Amino acid sequence: MAKKKVAMLTAGGLAPCLSSAVGGLIERYTDIAPELELIAYRSGYQGVLLGDSIGITPEMREKAHLLHRYGGSPIGNSRVKLTNAADCVKRGLVKEGDNPLRVAAERLANDGISILHTIGGDDTNTTAADLAAYLAANGYDLTVVGLPKTVDNDVVPIRQSLGAWTAAEVGAHFFDNVSNEQTAAPRTLIIHEVMGRHCGWLTAATARAYLTRTRNNQYVDGMMTNAGMKSIDAVYLPETRFDLDAESARLKEIMDRTGHATVFVSEGACLDAIVAEREAAGETIKRDAFGHVKIDTINVGGWFQKQFASLLNAERSLVQKSGYFARSAPANGDDLRLIQSMTDLAVESALNKVSGVTGHDEGQNGKLRTIEFPRIKGGKAFDTSVKWFGEVMDEIGQKYEDA
Repeated sequence: MAKKKVAMLTAGGLAPCLSSAVGGLIERYTDIAPELELIAYRSGYQGVLLGDSIGITPEMREKAHLLHRYGGSPIGNSRVKLTNAADCVKRGLVKEGDNPLRVAAERLANDGISILHTIGGDDTNTTAADLAAYLAANGYDLTVVGLPKTVDNDVVPIRQSLGAWTAAEVGAHFFDNVSNEQTAAPRTLIIHEVMGRHCGWLTAATARAYLTRTRNNQYVDGMMTNAGMKSIDAVYLPETRFDLDAESARLKEIMDRTGHATVFVSEGACLDAIVAEREAAGETIKRDAFGHVKIDTINVGGWFQKQFASLLNAERSLVQKSGYFARSAPANGDDLRLIQSMTDLAVESALNKVSGVTGHDEGQNGKLRTIEFPRIKGGKAFDTSVKWFGEVMDEIGQKYEDA
């Protein structure tokens, strides 16, 4: 019997778990199946299509624990959809007329891969599902086990995706510094734009982490640096709606009273309305290989700035985005524990030839298991009825309605 050969890849956007997940897989295989050869495809599915891989050497295995200290991906990412042949041809990843799924399957077969680990979000793992289905239908003997990565925490039916806890904590750290800009000029409006295309979980969790971080601060009485300056005055999510006139009046009263206003905004808040507005004006909106709006070209925070700055009579307004800072961080303690549990299960499942995505299955009372690929979907909405979000909104004194 041929010896199993294991490959791994990371894909999609960054999250504070990729480096640690790669390190965890290497460590776990080294512990329980050291005889297996390990490789990593460079830059995600692009590396599979181009045959660009990194051999995991004994020296790499010995130092794999160091990967837990770093953010980013030690093997590189890309956004490639294997069922979007036109995009793959355009990018020079396959030739005209080639089926990228077939090219990927043949590369894996030629490389002798019997286990593939995909570390990514819903796009990465739905692509893995497409690949696994193609492999099974065409007689390839390959087990595919994914790990759920996304700072948005929006993968169905997974309770907690890798990296999201860290992103919230680091985003709070980011804004703790930025909030001091309230002292730079009178009547300052600061808009903190947080990642989250369809799901407001990260914005809400970042707000909670920020309030927790600053709640017990001590200040010098009579100075401008005080608890009010460290407050949040509004949180806007894709799952909530608001009345612009009413919110403007509420925030203006805060600005008049305190001399500043602070708003947390998910990058997906009002996104559909903004895109529709731009398309109606004749603008062509850029989209990625998966058909998603390239959200960094939309500038949702800038839209909120445009709406509120004049209505609040702000003398100064600025938009600060924590996304790249937060998503590039190394995993925190909570995520490291989650990563270890999921990588351990991923290796166990792979060795037992069970394909799917590891995670706490909300359809099975939060049980940690390898979830079947057809059940993996993106765009899970944040449940605004959870107790902790209600407590956040009560603390900042904002009323909201579900969208």
